[in-house]
Amino acid sequence: MNTTNNTSKVLGAAFLLQFVTSFSSGVFLKQAWFVPGNIGETMLKIADNPWLMRTNILVDMLTALGVTALGALLFITLRKQNEKIALTALGFYLLEVALLAASRLGAFSLLRISQEFAAAGHPAYLQTLGQVAYESMDFVGNTLHMLVFCPGGILFYYLLYKSGLVPHALSLWGLITVFPMLIGTVSQMFGYTLPSFFYAPYVPFEFVIGVWILVKGIKASSDTAGLRQLIPAGAQS
Repeated sequence: MNTTNNTSKVLGAAFLLQFVTSFSSGVFLKQAWFVPGNIGETMLKIADNPWLMRTNILVDMLTALGVTALGALLFITLRKQNEKIALTALGFYLLEVALLAASRLGAFSLLRISQEFAAAGHPAYLQTLGQVAYESMDFVGNTLHMLVFCPGGILFYYLLYKSGLVPHALSLWGLITVFPMLIGTVSQMFGYTLPSFFYAPYVPFEFVIGVWILVKGIKASSDTAGLRQLIPAGAQS
């Protein structure tokens, strides 16, 4: 495959950053402080280990940084396919970042309420406040966050498929598997939670495409010229 030089691989690094931080937050960090179905135990766990929640907030901010970088790089790489579609997709990604950042305010509120809950002897009113803080954090940071990611992903992956910069099978994987996630997210907004296998096909996509671009690069074309401008000339060898 004809590839661009190393400057194109910043796109692969952005995909990997987004995958690693979001996966670590959802699979490892949250599971360390969250007790399913028991907000009281969750709050006590947070109060006993406040560093877990603070670390979770930090990693989510890195995720927001990764989404910003990924959206900008995809826009620069794909805008010659259709600049209006690419700009719309970038708008969705930036809205996703804003929602994710806003949800961390709820996470910090949950941390402080949990600490007060533990110190005050577990009063019921603080448990109620903790439940509200958690549900607000989860709704904004997961449901609404995914609701705006999916349209942006669909648009970017469509342009990626159209461009042929990576194998069609790879971009088609991302494009097709985003649709079940969108359906699942909309269903969740109306109180219907679909099984996890509905979302599973997309999960490894960002990791796989990130590794692919880092190892193979992307096909050289005029569409990637803007991406080269992001890297100093001395680093492009």
